[in-house]
Amino acid sequence: MTNWFECKVSYDSSFKENEDPKNAKKKEIYLVDALSFTEAEARIIKEITPFVVGELDVTAVNKKKITEMVFNDDPKADKWYRCKVLYISVEDEVEKKVATTYMVQAADFEGALKHLIEVGLSGILSEYEIASITETQIMDVFKYEAPEENARHE
Repeated sequence: MTNWFECKVSYDSSFKENEDPKNAKKKEIYLVDALSFTEAEARIIKEITPFVVGELDVTAVNKKKITEMVFNDDPKADKWYRCKVLYISVEDEVEKKVATTYMVQAADFEGALKHLIEVGLSGILSEYEIASITETQIMDVFKYEAPEENARHE
């Protein structure tokens, strides 16, 4: 099972002499696939450091309950949407709604809905209801990638 952590980072961006230095501080949110809070923090520092000018601070790391990530190959799909999907479950002849969270990569709201239905929910046999779709402030997602074999033998 994949563990997703939301990492909030703050860093100084480069600014020109005629710009207000108050606007130089950037705050961004990323999702990281990791085993622990410590690993999530270490991975976000490793991923973001090459793109940062100045000091980088990880201001928060929070574990998120995400059922499934629905990635999109479309280069215009640069936003992430949090989608709450309710499944109808029947236990002991009692209907119960079970909430799940999907993260969908899309260019806009309509694209997120379409991609959720066509890719994320394809093959689902039980009844479901899309309760909400919300655009997030997530800048990027970093999946876990196993180290290459050659790196282990060096």
